[in-house]
Amino acid sequence: MRFQEITPFFKGRLPGQLVIQYASHCNGDCPQCGMRRSNSSIPRTRLGKEQAKRLIDDAARHGFQALSFTGGEPLLFLDDLVELIDHATGAGIRYVRTGTNGFLFAGSERPDFEARITGLAARLAATKLYTFWISIDSADPEEHERMRGLPGVIRGIEKAVPIFHAHGIYPSVNLGINRHTGGRNPRLYEPALDPQEFSHLFRQAFSRFYSFVHSLGFTIVNACYPMSDEPFPSPEGNDAAQGGLAKVYGASSDDLVIRFTPEEKGLIFQALFDVIPAFRGAMRIFSPRCSLHSLIKKYRENGLSLYPCRGGHDFFFVEAGQGKIHPCGYLPDTFAALPDIRLGAKPAPPDCHRCEWECFRDPSEMMGPLAEFFSHPFRLAGKLRRDPAFFRLLLEDLRYYRSCDFFDCRQPPNLTAMARFARLLPPDRDLRP
Repeated sequence: MRFQEITPFFKGRLPGQLVIQYASHCNGDCPQCGMRRSNSSIPRTRLGKEQAKRLIDDAARHGFQALSFTGGEPLLFLDDLVELIDHATGAGIRYVRTGTNGFLFAGSERPDFEARITGLAARLAATKLYTFWISIDSADPEEHERMRGLPGVIRGIEKAVPIFHAHGIYPSVNLGINRHTGGRNPRLYEPALDPQEFSHLFRQAFSRFYSFVHSLGFTIVNACYPMSDEPFPSPEGNDAAQGGLAKVYGASSDDLVIRFTPEEKGLIFQALFDVIPAFRGAMRIFSPRCSLHSLIKKYRENGLSLYPCRGGHDFFFVEAGQGKIHPCGYLPDTFAALPDIRLGAKPAPPDCHRCEWECFRDPSEMMGPLAEFFSHPFRLAGKLRRDPAFFRLLLEDLRYYRSCDFFDCRQPPNLTAMARFARLLPPDRDLRP
């Protein structure tokens, strides 16, 4: 880790992160996303290279260390994307990320498939891209392809992954948690389903999913927490607009596949927390258990997490429509410019606990204590006494992240180092189908 990456901590800040929605165009039909191709109610916009470059230059000048290009579907604009990745890394931003719904991996039976994917892998390998994700929503290939509207894409992904590995890129798989994570199961839609049964089914679902993507050749996996309404169901029929949130990003939906009650969310987070250790030795799993611990307390014990989201303080989102800067993808407030992360923290501390957008929530939970160590050490000591389990999990997560080379897509998995973190689940949490 470079010195400039840790200097914000000394001033009570976190290394800056910027998420740029480059375009809202998409060719997928995912029910959990408002930008799906069948949704004719949203405008299709594109930020443009020059405006994106100006934002990147501002971010680099102000000490931002992480940058994500999202959509829509980023790879619809591959030429622009490669140029912007090079521009960002050339400006000194090390952690540059982007991904795809996988549409380019469809049609794997065509004679030109291998040459086409080899060309894509070579183009990305020629950049300094840090993370490249591919979205998969279900352990059932047919269900994933039905949800995405991309027939044959799983077979193509399976053929593409070793091509990327041969070019020195280890793609991540990105799961958007939904009711079909383990395959279609009508029981997960039953409102009167026993909580223990619901929990058991989701533990099975996560186990099946991790096993499935491992069989495809993936070595890194992340999970996006469900962005659904509370309370459930919403009488207004809105989705992220509930509870002070707004559809700035558009990556949310009111479809039942992604909407959960608060009680269901608590059970889902517990199931994920339980299952992760069984797979940490085989794959690099990004989802931090300390953050899941906080979410479990929020939904099962009505407690607030120790560390609120840093959106609008150290993390920011730029929407494709007008290039406006927002605290995150779900708050409508705007900023005239990006702040200088190298300066001291804002007078008003972060206080947002309204959603579970993992792009900002997980790093806020994990890095918040480091900033607090320098800015408010006595406050940190009080939190340590209040929730020692969180800090034990945090230290374990940090050690595990190190064994995973901090999820650098240019590094193969260090299975020997990762094996120390693998644990068997207790018998009462049997995950057999």
